[in-house]
Amino acid sequence: MEEKTKADELKEKLFCKKTDIFEALGADGKAKSDEYARGYSKFMDAAKTEREAVAEGIKLAQVKGFAEFKLGGKLVPGGKYYYNNRGKSLFAFVIGSSPAEKGVVISAAHVDSPRIDLKQNPLYEDSGLAFFKTHYYGGIKKYQWTTVPLAIHGVVTLADGRNVDVVIGEDDGDPVFYITDLLIHLAKDQMNKSLAEGITGEGLNILLGSEPYPEAKDDKIKLNILSILNEKYGMTETDFRSAELTMVPALKARDVGLDRSFIGAYGHDDRVCAYPALTAVLDTDAPARTIMAVLADKEEIGSVGVSGMECAIFDDLLDEIAIAGGCSPRVLRANSVCLSADVNAAFDPNFGDVYERRNTAFANGGVVLTKYTGSRGKSGSSDASAELIGQIRKIFDDANVVWQTGELGKVDQGGGGTVAAYIANRNIETVDLGVPVLSMHAPWELIAKTDLYMTYKAFRAFNAK
Repeated sequence: MEEKTKADELKEKLFCKKTDIFEALGADGKAKSDEYARGYSKFMDAAKTEREAVAEGIKLAQVKGFAEFKLGGKLVPGGKYYYNNRGKSLFAFVIGSSPAEKGVVISAAHVDSPRIDLKQNPLYEDSGLAFFKTHYYGGIKKYQWTTVPLAIHGVVTLADGRNVDVVIGEDDGDPVFYITDLLIHLAKDQMNKSLAEGITGEGLNILLGSEPYPEAKDDKIKLNILSILNEKYGMTETDFRSAELTMVPALKARDVGLDRSFIGAYGHDDRVCAYPALTAVLDTDAPARTIMAVLADKEEIGSVGVSGMECAIFDDLLDEIAIAGGCSPRVLRANSVCLSADVNAAFDPNFGDVYERRNTAFANGGVVLTKYTGSRGKSGSSDASAELIGQIRKIFDDANVVWQTGELGKVDQGGGGTVAAYIANRNIETVDLGVPVLSMHAPWELIAKTDLYMTYKAFRAFNAK
């Protein structure tokens, strides 16, 4: 065996070492990773909208003995609670044994994803076809959503005040829906346009059908569509105005690759972080400090509204915890810490020119710690402190969590934001952490199973802080 030189020893001591995630996991860890991935895939199939993600999250919480909390209710050390915010965001928390002055250990993800929403007056007939008019939600490449089987999900509030859940396109016997694209034989002008211009927002019209209602004199196909919806859900055309209906890919979560190392699914961004953040809290008994998982809505459009991260309900819940613990809410927030659980871009060698390889995340590289996000000159980023990164780094290293750092592409290439800034604005130390994703914001995204499992391990270690 060749003797090490002083340079070799110094290099080993000083250089940053990359951990092989498969070696770190071993056979037992790999089996646990695969098992965890199976549970996640089931969650993804059942949770294609923020409403469904909250409903599934509540089911998981109740199985673990969590009780629903109402504002003004009693909180006791060791108590396990969840707060359902209008069916669109969820807070799960366990009151710790330590004084409330120690603060709350928070993991905050979001459960909304880019999609295509129906307009309030969506239904029309044209040239023997019936369509829905739409308004896309979040950042999408519009051309990716054509010629993909789509399902409709959502809720309709009828004229009598009843709410009706709508899901069509998920069962094997259901029809699916479709956005047409122009055949290549007639696409000369379209092909000369940029990708951003080839399909327009107003062109994302959902094909519904073509059969006329018997004996109808006009609007025959539109009437037939309405008659089907009325029979199944009791809807009239006016009820679209008090509905939240959205089109999502009618695709199941599936293993990808001959080695099954990836999971393909709609909505990895950001349910791939929400699921481990939530399950890490549900799986933690008797924490010293109070722990909380936040599953927020509206991140894809700025975290606005009563279900977004900017909503005061987050402050209200922290205030409730502080009051129950007999401390100032200001002190509790100042001593709290948060992992803003959101995805990062995984390096894709097919588009390698937009990444800076020394500062990018890789699939199977472990969970990604992102000190800052934003765009251009870090615009929109909370930019975590060195001290916080040092604390998190030690937690992960002590718990054998495989982690990496990364930015969202080259400087000035693009960028993005997370909920971190809204939490940091509350005087809570915050840093981004999440899973690297391939084809982010596409109708079907990819993540590595090992990265998913390491993210869960990271949250478990963080909760034990």
